[in-house]
Amino acid sequence: MAAGGCAGSAAGADGKLHVVATTEILADLVQRVGGDRVEATSLVPAGGDPHSYEPTPADAKRVAKADVTFTNHLLLEPQSLIKTIDANAPKGTPNVSLAEAAESYGAHVIPLVEDIGLDVLWLGLRVRGSGKARGATRTSSVQLTATKIEGPGKLVAYLTESLGQPDRYFDSTDLSTSTTLPPAAHTHLNWAFTEPGVYHLTLEGKLDNGGGKPLQSLGKGTFTFAVGVEPHQVPPADGGKPTVLDDGHTDLTVDLDTGQVYAYSDVQRAGAEPRKGKTGAAQSVVPAGRVVIDVPGKALETVPDDPRFSFLGQAGAQLHQLPQAVLGKHVHGEIDPHLWEDVANAKAYVQLMRDTLVNVDPAGRQTYEDNTKTYLRELDELDAYVGSQLAKIPVDRRQLITTHDAFGYLASAYGMKVAGFVVPNPAQEPSVDQVRKLSETIRNLKVPAVFTEPNLAQRASVLTQVAHDRGVRVCSIYGDSFDDHARSYVAMMRHNADELLLCLGEKR
Repeated sequence: MAAGGCAGSAAGADGKLHVVATTEILADLVQRVGGDRVEATSLVPAGGDPHSYEPTPADAKRVAKADVTFTNHLLLEPQSLIKTIDANAPKGTPNVSLAEAAESYGAHVIPLVEDIGLDVLWLGLRVRGSGKARGATRTSSVQLTATKIEGPGKLVAYLTESLGQPDRYFDSTDLSTSTTLPPAAHTHLNWAFTEPGVYHLTLEGKLDNGGGKPLQSLGKGTFTFAVGVEPHQVPPADGGKPTVLDDGHTDLTVDLDTGQVYAYSDVQRAGAEPRKGKTGAAQSVVPAGRVVIDVPGKALETVPDDPRFSFLGQAGAQLHQLPQAVLGKHVHGEIDPHLWEDVANAKAYVQLMRDTLVNVDPAGRQTYEDNTKTYLRELDELDAYVGSQLAKIPVDRRQLITTHDAFGYLASAYGMKVAGFVVPNPAQEPSVDQVRKLSETIRNLKVPAVFTEPNLAQRASVLTQVAHDRGVRVCSIYGDSFDDHARSYVAMMRHNADELLLCLGEKR
């Protein structure tokens, strides 16, 4: 954390340090530390989604005038926002990525475990590795291109955004389509096939370090899909014995460090090579040429009666589709970035913020240290309160079904369990099977309530519908933004604890 000078040179005309944070939560934390010496603001507006917020020219101007900039990162924020910050933050001023740096202050990071109850493979895209040897930074990107697609019908990989707008990534009728991901990132997709049979997809990665530098060629690999046919009888691209992937969570992966292209799966397979990441969790690495991805008959879907989806074929036509499972654009890494849902991690953020402000404004040291001591005591009380409230919930009722996978830290710290569900395409009515699967999840777990987030209400229609059908309560908790009811981190976490106890702990 490079310091940008003392208070006399760093403070604005109003005598205050101007601190820009990406989210309301981070701005609230740093304001409590800085007190009257600091003016902290958030780039993501009130009620906004930090995962998808697109920066404006006004945001770039605000960053350019900041004395200190705080991001959460670990791929919480979209790369466009990170690029805006890194390109405009004044040289020599601290630009701190809190989640990465907070471990040295005692923060505990956990893997992002997306426990989605699918009965077909959940297939995404991933970039692994840091790419430091290739000059990659957090503003670099990897271009993923389908250079060749073969099969009896059309293959389209597309993402359904939060309001139902489809975004095509790969299309066998237009090989100019491609997508980009930051280093160490993962995203979800729908994979649609218009005819049954065997398909081959060749995927290539190229590294873009920006600044007009030429793209660096990475690996290339060919994956095989068995669509509506017996997968074990389909030879893979290398002609050897197939490794069939038919359930769990798998990503078609480009490795920045090794230049290899492979399938990265959370299900252990014969012939697969286990690898361990930062969290120590073993997953299967299967070379592209050995993979056969099963797209079974039960993956049949109907093309929506919506002109936006005409690229899939005529409305009402049948196609095979592996669903993206989580609605909306949600690029993330292997580590869960929502650290603040464990109050102990928020304490680590606060101490890191204190030391950052002291480095920039040594004259304010006593103020920052005093404010931090007071706030840490308040956070200790908050931590105890959340723990005591959630401990009152019977163990067999501590199940979280939510619209957004943001509560892994809360579950880990306070003895809860996160359960997931499939969110269907919002451009069409949920199928009978989709409603059945969600209904079965709620019934089997015997949950008394499900939880939506105020800023993600548009993603919750199916969850709300099924909950009402089963006589289950629909309650509200906060993930990564405030609203008029909760305008501070402490208020947000107290609400979450109270709401979880109210909705899970009391029998109706």
